[in-house]
Amino acid sequence: MNLPLALATFALLSAEPPSSLPPGHPPVPPGTQVSPATPSAAPGGALPQGHPPVEGAAPSAATPTGPLPSGHPPLSGTGKAPPSAEELLKQLDSTEGLKDREKTFEIASSLGRLYYLNGRNAEAITYLQQAESRAKPVRDVFLAQRKKLGKASLATAEAAGCGFTAGQALESLSAVVQERAKKGDAAGAAACARAALEPTLEVGVMRANAHFLSGDPAAALVAYGAVLEVEPRHEEALFGRSALLFETKGEDLTALKQAKEGFEAVQAVRPDSARAAAAKRLAGLVDETVKAGGRAKLLASRAEDRRIRLSQAPTGPAQDAPRPLTQEMMDSVNNTERTPELEQGLAKLVEEGEEHLAKGRFKEALANYTRVVPFQPENGRAKAGMAWALVSLEREMAPRVWGVAIQTAPAAVEALGDTLKSKGDEKGAKALWRKLASDAPSFNTAGLQAKLSQ
Repeated sequence: MNLPLALATFALLSAEPPSSLPPGHPPVPPGTQVSPATPSAAPGGALPQGHPPVEGAAPSAATPTGPLPSGHPPLSGTGKAPPSAEELLKQLDSTEGLKDREKTFEIASSLGRLYYLNGRNAEAITYLQQAESRAKPVRDVFLAQRKKLGKASLATAEAAGCGFTAGQALESLSAVVQERAKKGDAAGAAACARAALEPTLEVGVMRANAHFLSGDPAAALVAYGAVLEVEPRHEEALFGRSALLFETKGEDLTALKQAKEGFEAVQAVRPDSARAAAAKRLAGLVDETVKAGGRAKLLASRAEDRRIRLSQAPTGPAQDAPRPLTQEMMDSVNNTERTPELEQGLAKLVEEGEEHLAKGRFKEALANYTRVVPFQPENGRAKAGMAWALVSLEREMAPRVWGVAIQTAPAAVEALGDTLKSKGDEKGAKALWRKLASDAPSFNTAGLQAKLSQ
């Protein structure tokens, strides 16, 4: 949701009925200039600077001056920028009783989106659920009328003559749907209801993602399922549900088969999309898991295969192996006393390294991490940071170090993405998560997908 729309949302929720303002007009406190509650504000008077034209109003060269009414959005020429997302959230958080107020679908979904995109998942879930509850009457009609039609295909809203226009409120669309249903027009009611429900599908997917990110995969699965009940070919819901089934039900062969079917459906719906490539890879991995009898048996089999390969591998050093540490260097590291000051210094180096990464200073970051890892080889943050610095610099050793990091500390690698995003490097964070999802497809698939969709 863009900020002007969010500002309008806040203004609408702050309004006190009744009001003689036109529909959608932000609130104007009684007694202020050009307020309809002010007796002196005669019809046909001059409009404020930047005000949109009003039908039937005579143009006037006079322009009122003075401060805008409280709550009025910035006008053209005022030089005032709309509030930032952070400022808007503070305004919303300070609005008493906001969660309990009646809201239209449009307002509730806009609030839910705002909180979701800013990582406020608990609040997002509340408002997204409120939005979906406003859409429930239309949803109920759709499911009932769709059942009557059986396997017959649905017409488009245009072909069904629904008469919908862009930006029309869901409540208005619902009236059309209900009227069609009362007349016994199952095909028309279903077509119009399906068109009316289109914006609710995105709301459902956002809520599913928010549930997962809040640690409630069961609720996320239900939310994805609700979207697919309306639109069985919804790409994002198909992928999210399949990824979550694979992530959380690795020993349930029935659930795994459902996950595979979902991944295959993603490929059929959008074969040229970015998700299709990931879905193809994951479908193969799910199939391999099913054939092994579950994730635990698959991992055990892989561990045994790796043990056999290592036992048969040549003992000589790899051609691209790094220069070995001398005994003097190892003795120096081993003999260094682990004082609190040293530990604090190493922690500071890691923090500085993450700052360098977020600013694109990969050489500087690598220099920091190479000072930490010899003393703390099991430090997940250091391993993750060093691996990402090498990947970003396209160094020869990058694939090997990255492989070690995602095998031994994948959670730290994922967390590094969170750190980069918090420091303003959202592009770098998503690049890291995409590579992690690609190279470690069995690690937190649903969680990474949810983060990449934000």
